[in-house]
Amino acid sequence: MQIVFKIHKKRGYVRPLLTYKIELADHEKALCLPAIRFTSSILEPVDSWQEHCWPGQYERANPPKYGAAYTLDIPSHQGRSWEQSLRLVWRKDNDYPEVAESFKKMREIFEAELSLAYASKPMDIEECLQATAQIKQQLAPGVLADRFLQLTRHISAAS
Repeated sequence: MQIVFKIHKKRGYVRPLLTYKIELADHEKALCLPAIRFTSSILEPVDSWQEHCWPGQYERANPPKYGAAYTLDIPSHQGRSWEQSLRLVWRKDNDYPEVAESFKKMREIFEAELSLAYASKPMDIEECLQATAQIKQQLAPGVLADRFLQLTRHISAAS
């Protein structure tokens, strides 16, 4: 699995935009992993659709107002990779340690699931069962008699 994330913020009271993309390697997809969702520690701003946050509003109010934490997704083995975008809360210091921490947690959760899937070992069983000696002995006189009769019919038809 590869997680690539980027935080971009324009100058001013513009909220930062976090974009991330997750790609599974072919050997990970081959294990048929399910989609994984978990609640990160990345806070969603109130009215996250709004690109800006003015002084005294939402996360810049006193006390600050935050929304719930974002839920992050890892696609299943069938899922395609796509870029996700999340708006972050505005911070004066532009410091977002919870982003890297959340993606590290995501990697840990994925690796635990990957380990469980890998522990499910492959198998290939092929068996062949034949009739027992007991049933062969029981059927042999009748089968032999039928063959002799078919042989005599074939000889009679030929002459």
